[in-house]
Amino acid sequence: MSVTSYDKLFIGGQWVAPEGTGTIEVISPYTEEVIATVPDGTVGDVNRAVAAARQAFDRGPWPRMTIQERAAVLAKVAARLGEELPALAELITAEMGTPLLFSQLAQVGAPLMIFNYFAGLGETYSLDAVRPGVLSPEVLVTKEPVGVVGAIAPWNVPLFLAAAKLAPALLAGCTVVFKPAPETPLDAFRLAEILAESGLPEGVLSVVPAGREVSEHLVTHPDVDKISFTGSTVAGKKIAALCGEQLKRCTLELGGKSAAILLDDVDLSTTIPMLLPNALMNNGQACIAQTRILAPRGRYGEVVDAICAEVESAWGVGDPMDMSTAVGPLVASRQRDRVEGYIAKGLDEGARIAIGGGRPASEAHGWFVEPTIFADVDNKMTIAQEEIFGPVLVVIPYDGDDDAVSIANDSDYGLCGSVFTADNDRGLGVARQVRTGTYMLNSNVPIDFGNPFGGFKQSGIGREFGPEGLDSFLETKSIQLPSGWTPTL
Repeated sequence: MSVTSYDKLFIGGQWVAPEGTGTIEVISPYTEEVIATVPDGTVGDVNRAVAAARQAFDRGPWPRMTIQERAAVLAKVAARLGEELPALAELITAEMGTPLLFSQLAQVGAPLMIFNYFAGLGETYSLDAVRPGVLSPEVLVTKEPVGVVGAIAPWNVPLFLAAAKLAPALLAGCTVVFKPAPETPLDAFRLAEILAESGLPEGVLSVVPAGREVSEHLVTHPDVDKISFTGSTVAGKKIAALCGEQLKRCTLELGGKSAAILLDDVDLSTTIPMLLPNALMNNGQACIAQTRILAPRGRYGEVVDAICAEVESAWGVGDPMDMSTAVGPLVASRQRDRVEGYIAKGLDEGARIAIGGGRPASEAHGWFVEPTIFADVDNKMTIAQEEIFGPVLVVIPYDGDDDAVSIANDSDYGLCGSVFTADNDRGLGVARQVRTGTYMLNSNVPIDFGNPFGGFKQSGIGREFGPEGLDSFLETKSIQLPSGWTPTL
């Protein structure tokens, strides 16, 4: 496919020359060749973007429009994403190696749904409510946009995470400086074009690809009111500390090491095909991936065999542009090195590779790692505690429901999880005990965009999606009203 390079940055709704001369090379994880270049944003570029956002928030029309008017713009964006879905899916697959089918469904199809959801929410959402007071006769409780938002997203689901941040922030009336990952800037620039073409006023959005130093400048910029970050827990802790110094609002969606619990009454023939798409999705590069599979000890060998059989039959490795490919290359050579390091660590600590573990012999190029299943895993092992971010799963035995819950909760993370059983009441009892922000009971839907998503423990702070996702970009104000008078809302 043809991929467009950019020599300008999208700042304040206009394409402008970057301050510096550095460029970012976008490299195909499959061909290992440069497919495009974009400017490498500088501190000065961020300063220009924040100044534009500050002016647009303080003086511009966007925060002063009704929420319904802003929702109409989001609806136009969703329609455009639908029209461009095939091309955008190919673009993201070219950028980061995700299989094309997953690109269509999740990398672009899901952002379309996110913009549609928030557009619909904006049509009915009320920013004002009059409540009876205790000391005042009545109080007007109103919600106002939090201000200028710095949004920072990683490379694994780039358009999805852009939508998760931009749709609610824009609906709230905020202005945004968006920093995409250096690996995946191309879809962010195209989204910026679509937003501008859909009626977003100048100044409301800027897109500045850059590295860590420039990202830190965005986080600490005094004119940025809130940071919305998705990425590693290590980076999230740093951002939380920097925001804490300024009492700056922040939402952090961080890492995961989610556990899928298979109860002893489970039907493996239906469960394993339902489970693996949420375990190996996006080449294993997903924070919500169910990478720990907890199996009853009495059926442990049966579970391992069933997983390996399904991987062998349904999870083929190959060209990510081929619709039949289930597992593509990892995003970068450094990521492959990281995953291979964890595979070696698992072997060193006594785990057994049941299938996979190497590079596929069928692929002459590309940063591939075979889907790898580890058996004989103890939950204290490194491969059971740390987020690998590749197509590597561990199968852990347990004794009884209470032990399964204990193992699931024995993690620094608490982002997602699942339980599979023939008894829904029993499964719900397990679900209520696992300390995660989202959970699946006999389901393969880890995120519902109309409801809150986020993590317990070191998986993050705050929630995205649903009304709660919109609320995170709003400040609440109480106005005490005089006796005998109620405003018209």
